Order: sequence, then structure tokens, then C-alpha cells
Amino acid sequence: MPDKNGITRRDAVKVAGATGVAFGFASAAGKGAPAILRSVHAANNQVPYGIIGTGGRGQYLLGLLKGVDTGRCLAICDVSDEALDKGKLAIGNSPKTYKDYRQLLADNSIEAVLIATPVYLHYPMLEDALNAGKHVFCEKSLVFTPEEVHKLRAIYPSQHQKQVLQVGLQRRYSEYYNMVKQMVDKGMLGDVKFMYGQWHRNPGWTMKPGNWRLFRKTSGGLAAELGSHHFDVADWMFGSTPEMVMGLGSLDTMFDGRDIFDNIQVIFKYPKGKKLIWSGSSTSSHLPLFGGTRAEQGELIAGTQGAVHITIGDGKMDPNPPVAIWFREPNPPKVSTGGKEEKFQAGASFALASGSKPLPILLSGDEMSGNENFVEKEMKFARRWLYSKNVMVPQEAKNPVTTALKHFFGDVRTGGTPRANYNVGLDDSISVIMANKAMDEERRVNFSELENIGKPGAAAVPKKA
Repeated sequence: MPDKNGITRRDAVKVAGATGVAFGFASAAGKGAPAILRSVHAANNQVPYGIIGTGGRGQYLLGLLKGVDTGRCLAICDVSDEALDKGKLAIGNSPKTYKDYRQLLADNSIEAVLIATPVYLHYPMLEDALNAGKHVFCEKSLVFTPEEVHKLRAIYPSQHQKQVLQVGLQRRYSEYYNMVKQMVDKGMLGDVKFMYGQWHRNPGWTMKPGNWRLFRKTSGGLAAELGSHHFDVADWMFGSTPEMVMGLGSLDTMFDGRDIFDNIQVIFKYPKGKKLIWSGSSTSSHLPLFGGTRAEQGELIAGTQGAVHITIGDGKMDPNPPVAIWFREPNPPKVSTGGKEEKFQAGASFALASGSKPLPILLSGDEMSGNENFVEKEMKFARRWLYSKNVMVPQEAKNPVTTALKHFFGDVRTGGTPRANYNVGLDDSISVIMANKAMDEERRVNFSELENIGKPGAAAVPKKA
């Protein structure tokens, strides 16, 4: 049966097949992606690495690293035999295994380490890895406490100028997020003043043995484990770091012995009147973006000339890869005053402006360079036609986490500076620390307070009476 656009799904499948791409209908993102041929690297050009922490996140990274031929896994480390076995299965070879991460760091055959342990262990392991002369990829948050902020500032980069330090904030490596950042910088969205981000789950984390994310002693809660990604996007898009944060956190639903909040809302104030509102909840996974066709997490980036809905997806690329759509700002309604000048109508009779049609954001593979041959040009026209009919949406062909890992090894070899570098990771960690402080103390927290927190002899900021 033809749809409202005058084409059938069978027609769409034929056209998409002719273009050599996978597609998804407007109601859901499509499955699959073009195959990516990997170049073959000589063994002596690969970065020999080890990974510390082979729990859930470590296993996920190892599964991706199996397809990254610029690195070679020599060793894995975890205190759990079960996690070590699963880590070996994920990477698919026979790396050396360690129970003590310091033994892995003492292995001179290892040039770089990846840290994927619980967040409260990140800084001690990071400091030891840097002192051992290793390049480091550390999952976020880079640091856990104000004291660690000051410690890291004291040693990096001054004492480790030649060592690469990259943080696991993969949106910096997403083609979509980089495209939107270009739109912001070029003024295509006008003056970007507002962002909304959320990560809602239902039910979210559940109590089970070893779930360190549920306790303040070992976890930064929803702000650290989920919100940090969106805090970083706001810093990136606004081009600055926050001045102040306020928020409300509570334990409303998950009464299972945890002591972190299961429901938080925070507001960050940035220079020049910019703001981020972020929400984390354990009661509903609904996402009020993309017409409700995606769930859990995403961001709205809004300016005076337009807005973007964007999400990194579920990290697995299938069935929910990164995607973004663009809405141009509709012209505000005007009324005639009987003269030459027109003014905005105000008051209770104000007429709402019509919404705008969602527009696909074209990725590099869809842009016309002028150097296409006939077949390439027809493929791009066909894809654009499907986009215009809301039958197909542009999708990233590469998982941004994989891209981030490839960049890490590339920067190790070239001495490059990561997109998610030390400054990015530290600023993000500070946002988490200050957001949690604002919720715990139920007050507005200025970021300038950090200079007097966690330093020997610093006076404590009084809590709200």
C-alpha cells in the first residue's frame, strides 16, 4: 500500500538497495551499516596495550578493540577470575592476565593502558599508569573527588608532556556531534542559548552483588555515570564551562539499600546567559525527542535560528545508531498595525507559530564534492530522496566508541592531542562533583568554590541552614 508520500515500502527497499545502504523508516532507526574495510597494519606499527578492568564496560571495549587493528592487546587485569575469562573471550586471543594492576603496569612490553574500573579507582590507577610511563585511555569520570582535581592538575601535563591522556567521552568522536558542532560554530542555529539533556531508564540499575554504582563511597551516581556525557556536550557546544549549578536529587523509587539518588534534575548556568537543564530518572524511559521514536537519552540543542535533536544511540549501532535531525526556527507571527510598521502580537490572544519540518543532517558521505562519478552521484541523490520522504535517515557507519579507540592509538603513534583530552575530562569531572554538591547541600554552587575545596587548609563552604 502506498504511504502518504506516494511510495510503497517495497519501492523504498528497492531504491535503498540500489544505493547500497541500509535504511530505517521514520518510526525507527534501521538496522545494519555499510561494511568497513580495515587496512592491514604491520605488527610493529600496532600499539601494544593492556586493559585494567574487564567487567561490563571493559568487556564492551574489548569486543570493539578486536576489530581495531592499530592496537594489539597483550594483557588484561581484573580481581575477578570470571571477569578475566570473559575479557579473554571478548578480545578473542590469549593475552596475559593479571590480578594486580601494578604488575600489568610493570610490564615493559605494554605501551598504553585502558582503565575501565569503577570510577573511584580511576585517579589512583591513572596516576600510577602515568608514573609508569604509559599512555592512558581512561573512562569517565577522570577524577572522583575535589582533592583528585588538584592532584591531577599538579602532575599533568607538566610531568608527563609526552604521554597521551584520553577520556572516554565518545560523543567527541561522533560524526553527527561534530557536524552539529560545526553548525553551531557557523551560526546555522543562531545564538545557541539553551540545551536540554536526559538519560531516563525504567527501572535503571538494580541491586545485585558488586554493583558499585549504587553507593556514594564508590560512585558519583546518575550525574557521573550518565549525566557526564551530556555535561560534556554542553561545554563543547557552548564553548565554555559552567559558572554555577543548582539541582534537586532524591531517592523516590528504588528502595533497595542504595544511597545514591534515583531521580535528579540539575541546571547549569554558563556565561552569556546559556543554560543546560539535565534530568536523570528511574521511572520512565520515554524521550520527548525524535517524536518519541527513541528512548532513554538524547539532547536538544536550541538557538535563535533553529534546534537539533541528537542522540548517540545505544552504543551498539544496531538497532539504534547515532542520529540527529534539524528544525529551522519558524518565523514568529506578526500582525498589521495599520501602518508601515509591524509588531509582534502579545497578550492572551497571541497566536502560536507553526512548527517546522524536521530536516536530515547530511553526513560527509552524503555531501556532494563535485568529484563523484555517475554511480556515486546517483547513489547520493537516491539517499537524499529517501531522506526527504522520511523513509530513510542518515546514519553513522562507525560506532563512535570504536572511532575514539582508533584515535587514541593514532595519537599515541603521532603524539597528537585527543579530542577528549585532559582538559575536557577534568572539566567534565568538575561538573559532576559540583552538581552532586549542589544536590546534597540544596543550594546554588558556584564553580569558583572548587579552588577552596580539597586543598590543605582550605576553609569549608558552609552548608545551607
